[in-house]
Amino acid sequence: MVRRVRVLLLSVLLLVTGVVMSSAPASAVIGGSKSTYGPWAVRMLVDGKPECTGTAVTREWILSASHCFFEQAQPIADERISFRVGNLDMRKGTTVHPVPGQRAGSAHADMMLIKVPPMEIRTAPLATAPVDPGRIVRQYGWGATCTGDENTCQSPVLKQSDLRVVRPDDPRCDGYTAPGGSDFCMEKVSGIPAGGDSGGPVMSIAPRGTETLLGVFDGSDREHIAQAGEISQQLAWIRSVTQR
Repeated sequence: MVRRVRVLLLSVLLLVTGVVMSSAPASAVIGGSKSTYGPWAVRMLVDGKPECTGTAVTREWILSASHCFFEQAQPIADERISFRVGNLDMRKGTTVHPVPGQRAGSAHADMMLIKVPPMEIRTAPLATAPVDPGRIVRQYGWGATCTGDENTCQSPVLKQSDLRVVRPDDPRCDGYTAPGGSDFCMEKVSGIPAGGDSGGPVMSIAPRGTETLLGVFDGSDREHIAQAGEISQQLAWIRSVTQR
């Protein structure tokens, strides 16, 4: 069985929807750069403290990683969760809260959809085709900027890193992805995402306004390799939830 390493923030989280996933200490966006664009990016907080990243896929639905919504295998209550939207600086964003009882986890991937009141925010188009090896993609998140105590160095501004998609059977991906699995594997180009970036968007690189959401970041080795749930594989589920 492939042991999937999840990069977590603030605490060790266990996955939902019937699948238990391995956990690893949180880490940071290492390298990369400050983003100047990312209107669909959403910062998730728990008890007012930075936790994960997400993506607005409709005006009422945020997509993130399932493991972000659990502590010690127990669901985090809706009233403890909030999101900052509409600004690359999370301190200037608008706060929205989950609609109680309106979240849905994928049965096949580390993905969670959370309903919120309508947001005045640009949403991310969803990829309809698989991500090919060799493609350069861009990850976004407000994760930590250090490798020590990550709680002390979460970025207040959105950051990004470029990565290259590699074959899931590449030996470097062992323990992260596998052929036929729900995730695709990436190697570091300009940076590597980790804790606080979990659940965040992995986007195509294209002119502003034409990017598509390719994946949901859910783990890395904090040095060279990262993984993300593939949107195209979960497209039917995403549409079934957001269009109901």
